[in-house]
Amino acid sequence: MLSKKVFKIAIASGKGGVGKSMISSSLSLLFSKERKVVAVDCDVDAPNLDIWLGGVNWDKIIPVTDSLKAKIDYRKCDRCGICAEKCRFGAIKMINGKPVINPFLCEGCGLCEAVCPKKAIKMVPVQNGEIKMKKISRNLVLISGGLFPGESGSGKIVDRIKTEADKTEADIEIIDSAPGTGCPVVSSLKGVDFSVLVTEPTLSGFSDLKRVMKVVNYFDIPWRLVINKWDINQTISKRIENWASKISAKNRKDIVLGKISFDKKIFQAISNLKPVIKTNLPAKKEILKIFSDLKNII
Repeated sequence: MLSKKVFKIAIASGKGGVGKSMISSSLSLLFSKERKVVAVDCDVDAPNLDIWLGGVNWDKIIPVTDSLKAKIDYRKCDRCGICAEKCRFGAIKMINGKPVINPFLCEGCGLCEAVCPKKAIKMVPVQNGEIKMKKISRNLVLISGGLFPGESGSGKIVDRIKTEADKTEADIEIIDSAPGTGCPVVSSLKGVDFSVLVTEPTLSGFSDLKRVMKVVNYFDIPWRLVINKWDINQTISKRIENWASKISAKNRKDIVLGKISFDKKIFQAISNLKPVIKTNLPAKKEILKIFSDLKNII
């Protein structure tokens, strides 16, 4: 598979907090020892791949203005209040006889612009986030995006991030997806060549894994599974393994790429900005095995 110009691997999960960024950062560092890699943090609501990579000072920050907000021209406004009456999000309130927009509630739908009889309202672009870039080492570039609090357009920012990633001279893109199955996840999975799905042995982790599998199957993406913290509930871990094997093509027994043990010292390492593969924790050996097996697959 790696004969392609750029090979794209997405790390997805469904549930948050199961270890996507730990896997993404580790694979990025390991692959970068052999090839040019761009690590892409597509969790724009809570980006943290930079922390898992040891903390960075950004080389470049690009503003993103993919969002629209309503703006009132009070020279034209006759204070009729129709905009406040029709706004279904409650973003416009009449204050002292004048319509006032709450930008944190405005969804940019444009209804107020359409119903204003005086054409006093226009939708204007606003900065809703930013894209950050850092060259971490000779073979590793990190691109991350962040959506500002209260802003919309997470899927669009993910598309922008991936466009910036495509401009780099990389052999491999490691895409750290957002949790869930919404717009940023769909945008993260579009156009990828392979997906590593990460879960944990909890009922919510198992349920959300099944949900994200529907998105992965929709895009017809080859995949393997990693069970993080597998030993906190070995019964559910086994259920997940059996389920994954049954739904995989040809009932594959190797569909589980690897399992990582629970270890509180991982949290201590990351709080000190030390990547897992730069420690001597048991998880390092388990991740190295996952990396080796992944290379053999792709």
